[in-house]
Amino acid sequence: MSGFFITFEGIEGCGKTTQILLLRDFLRTRNYDAVLTREPGGTSIGDQIRKVLLLSENKSMRPITELLLYAAARNQHVEEIIMPSLEVGKVVLCDRYADATTAYQGAARKIKNEFLTELHDIATGGLQPNLTILFDCPANLGLERAKVRNEEEKKTGVEDRFEEELLDFHERVRAGYLNIAKKEPNRVKVIDATLPPKAVHQRVIIEVMKLLQ
Repeated sequence: MSGFFITFEGIEGCGKTTQILLLRDFLRTRNYDAVLTREPGGTSIGDQIRKVLLLSENKSMRPITELLLYAAARNQHVEEIIMPSLEVGKVVLCDRYADATTAYQGAARKIKNEFLTELHDIATGGLQPNLTILFDCPANLGLERAKVRNEEEKKTGVEDRFEEELLDFHERVRAGYLNIAKKEPNRVKVIDATLPPKAVHQRVIIEVMKLLQ
């Protein structure tokens, strides 16, 4: 594998999607072959699964059902998009990956870590990111941002089941992410997402160029 795999993580409304677009554009100006993708999704099959996972009308979905749908979409994503891109030397930028499952389905839904670890390995073939950027902000601030964003997106029929969860759920997600960063400081770099977007972008560039140069 000759490419680089960089993932962006964080709670709802942390700004990671904006930042991943900025990073893609920056890398392309530096002549890096950057591929932008996301989870759940990234493939035709993954996008269909994404609709099922995010529709707010699917409130009765059980935690294990949710987990297995994410794993199915991730396996398709790794096999169809991520690994082929890495094998030809591209820089893959992925909006969420396996850490999201550890935080959302593990820390927040309280599914056992042993089961999550085994499922991660099956779905990804053991593929780990070279670098993960974690955008950290208080859960209430993230939700406020997400609600503003969703008011605009709902005009096109987009809904998000997770943003309808209670604040306590999102606080557990945040704690789950910070716990991952504490355990894997060499891979996971935490950036203060309450800073202005330009300042966040500069910090992202610093961490990414440490890897690429």
